[in-house]
Amino acid sequence: MRFLKKSLKILGWALVVILVLLLLFCGYVWYVSNVQPPRVQDTSALSLHVKHPEGSLYTIGDNWIRCNRYGLYEMYVSGKPFERGVKNGKLSAPLITAQEEAFTQQIRQMIPSPFYLHFLRYIVGFLNRDLPAAVDSEYKEEIYGISFAAADSFNWIGSKYARLLNYHAAHDIGHALQNMMLVGCTSFGAWGGRTETGALLLGRNFDFWVGDAFARNKIVAFYAPDRGHKFMFVTWGGFTGVVSGMNDAGLTVTINAAKSEIPFHAATPVSLVAREILQYAGNLKEAIAIARSKTMFVSESFLVGSAADHKAISIEKTPKDLAIYDPESEDILCTNHYQSKHFAHQKLNEEQMANSASVYREERLRELMNRNFPLTPQKVANILRDRLGLHDKPIGIGNEKAINQFIAHHSIIFSPDSLRVWVSTSPWQMGEYVCYDLKKIFALHGLSQDRSIADTARNIAPDSFLHSPAYQGFLRFRENKLSLMRHGFVDTAATVQGDPLFYDAWRVAGDYCKRQGWLAAAAQYYRQALRLEIATVGERRSIEKKLAACIRRP
Repeated sequence: MRFLKKSLKILGWALVVILVLLLLFCGYVWYVSNVQPPRVQDTSALSLHVKHPEGSLYTIGDNWIRCNRYGLYEMYVSGKPFERGVKNGKLSAPLITAQEEAFTQQIRQMIPSPFYLHFLRYIVGFLNRDLPAAVDSEYKEEIYGISFAAADSFNWIGSKYARLLNYHAAHDIGHALQNMMLVGCTSFGAWGGRTETGALLLGRNFDFWVGDAFARNKIVAFYAPDRGHKFMFVTWGGFTGVVSGMNDAGLTVTINAAKSEIPFHAATPVSLVAREILQYAGNLKEAIAIARSKTMFVSESFLVGSAADHKAISIEKTPKDLAIYDPESEDILCTNHYQSKHFAHQKLNEEQMANSASVYREERLRELMNRNFPLTPQKVANILRDRLGLHDKPIGIGNEKAINQFIAHHSIIFSPDSLRVWVSTSPWQMGEYVCYDLKKIFALHGLSQDRSIADTARNIAPDSFLHSPAYQGFLRFRENKLSLMRHGFVDTAATVQGDPLFYDAWRVAGDYCKRQGWLAAAAQYYRQALRLEIATVGERRSIEKKLAACIRRP
């Protein structure tokens, strides 16, 4: 009995210690998750008022936002960090709310439990505990200025400033934690004898998808900061980082995700590294110096084009190291693996090359580029829209092995020598590419009328594929795929008939049948999926596992 009492006493004290440690840990996580905004001396910009001259045009002095006839929002902001953040927020407030609603709806679909959503808030806060220290004060002030326009209805995630700051690391967290590869992009460039005029040309697909609503309201932003270069970039409400952009020195930056290890603390978000390069670099040497000075917690390739150097390179960066890939030719390709000698045999890079669609997509890109030299903006658009596999093999519409995966948030073409840029319009990169001349736009002194600012005579026409029966079939498949993701009804016949050469159409049909308990039918769909061109090793193994489960069960 004495032994039992002693054991219970020890157990009781152990439980008390564990409880205290748990409470201390929860308190620590809450403390580090409670991000405080920067101190700003001059907050007079908060008293600025938005005017509405006409139509879709809204202005604050010489700053403005409007929506063009293609559905792209065009925004110009200037000034010091906090001031331009406030102007950005006041002009784009409805877009910030819509973007946050789209993002949170997608998260809720992925994680329906309110308990786990709140738990996730603190986990993300813990992972991002070092984020404020890793972001330059200029960008913290700008994000703080934007945050005044954020909605109160999302305070369950965190304070307005904390939310917007953390959103700038969302790509990094999701990409690194699960290697989700939500960003599986394709970029390339050519110059000299490989373009029609000898000028530098670059193209990229930003293949990023977190729901259709997230990609609905794209902003083509033109920034005139008080320091550094003027620049443009394609973005969305509340996001001031850069994923695709060009400055007034003819320097371009696009980012391509590489395979990363699981992080244990935050560092500078990739998009803010790209932003600093765009704002403060006028040539490749300056871009490399900025990238080298930053610590990141995911691996990324920055494809940087430079009119001053008349070439492009890839800056390959990991949390611990940096290397430069210079093709030493007149063209460059970049998908989602490293190409420099320094990183070529890195374990994670070899895994990425062996298991993902990156190498296949690079080979297809090389095939298309060789066929289309010398390149023009139209030919670059044709390559970015290509939906076939190697040797023009039909591999299904939407296959990740294709250059055009039909998930692009945006597609963009740069001509740094002429300071012209073409931005895609919906759907994906299949709509019209709208041309902007940065020299003309940065020469504007405000807008008083809701008029076009694009160089529409140079626009690239929509892809005729949009009028084909095959495209309509793809839309039917996609509608059913989205229904499956929402746990809704799937018309299996319409799914596979809509995109019959795409393995994922058969996978979707199989998953629905398996969910309904129709195992024999599911097995047939899975078998057909395995006969087609599957994008990744992981997806093939997943389908094989599902097929085996259908066969095993009676």
